[in-house]
Amino acid sequence: MSNIAEAFKNGKAFIPFITCGDPDLDTTRKVVLEAVKNGADLIELGIPFSDPTAEGPVIQAANERALKGGVTTDSIFGLVRELRKETSVPMVFMTYANVVYSYGAERFISSCRDTGMDGIILPDLPFEEKDEFLPVCRKYSVDLISLIAPTSEGRIAMIAKEAEGFLYIVSSLGVTGTRSEITTDLDSIVKIVRENTDIPCAIGFGISTPLQAEKMAGISDGAIVGSAIIKLLDRYKTEAPSYVGEYVRSMKEAVRRVS
Repeated sequence: MSNIAEAFKNGKAFIPFITCGDPDLDTTRKVVLEAVKNGADLIELGIPFSDPTAEGPVIQAANERALKGGVTTDSIFGLVRELRKETSVPMVFMTYANVVYSYGAERFISSCRDTGMDGIILPDLPFEEKDEFLPVCRKYSVDLISLIAPTSEGRIAMIAKEAEGFLYIVSSLGVTGTRSEITTDLDSIVKIVRENTDIPCAIGFGISTPLQAEKMAGISDGAIVGSAIIKLLDRYKTEAPSYVGEYVRSMKEAVRRVS
């Protein structure tokens, strides 16, 4: 059983996304620990990138703030080393293929293994091109996590059959960001996933309220939230950890209602 599987073993998972270095790495560390203390089952850590094509304005702005603050991939690996002294919660990176390329794929993925990261999500990596990274990921026992979007249609079964870690189901067309309503037929997508793999799946993009999280966890194995957390960080900055902790607790309580 991979460490990622641990996130789903006790019912529905709540998965927060946090941009590393926004507003600084020490605050990121405190936010992660508060999230874990308040029930987060798996942490997505965003490595800032100058052209985050999957992100809406909220997370784009967080990327810009972090990069202006001088955060680097090396400093983020240092953050993970520090976090691993304090928590064993499953953690994955969310970043872009160019970040991995520029660092060196083998160096990046071996560093994931060495620092205790469990997986990576590359939203700009087409499924058909994942073999550029998959052999190295398997060499170092780092899960390469696939995404399924509303546009995946006839490819859902194929992606599900080859899934590792967990499947990230994108709730809506477009970029990340809070949405008042999610209208995608997610039940049909999850049905195909269930028919083709035992790997858990969680839904992200557009989720911000406990009611939305409860609904998405009722359909899948968990809910992923990013922009709503980044808004708290933007508003409260270095004072954000306790506010994020309260938010995570409310969202975890929501997904627990359908566990």
